Amino acid sequence: MPEAIAFPDAAEVYTRYLRERLGARGDPVQVGTRVPNPRPARLVRAERIGGAQLDVVTDRPRLDVHCWGATEADAADLMAVVRALTLAMPGWRGAVVYDVVEVGGPNLLPDAATSSPRYALAFELSIRGATLATV
Repeated sequence: MPEAIAFPDAAEVYTRYLRERLGARGDPVQVGTRVPNPRPARLVRAERIGGAQLDVVTDRPRLDVHCWGATEADAADLMAVVRALTLAMPGWRGAVVYDVVEVGGPNLLPDAATSSPRYALAFELSIRGATLATV
């Protein structure tokens, strides 16, 4: 019988990584999987919007990432930093993420409710699972 493999919550892994890396830069940005009310001027929100298990030990989640800023330039700057940090994620010791592919490049997408400046991107991560005995 094959071993049961479990995968971490990709959005949680990703937001933890971004919080750690942005914090190390001294960049005070709220990062999470929900938009808080009230929404801060600068925010990064990530959510899993699909993806599938590739093989026995590899999950390939697709994450939708939105970056808000106080101005369009601020949102663009935040997006550029988030994009660079995301593409540098493989090998991060917080989880076994061994590949990142951008599948939706930067897109200016003003917030529908507030018209606040926001950029959207999408990435697919390759995340290694672990046997249930070690999870």
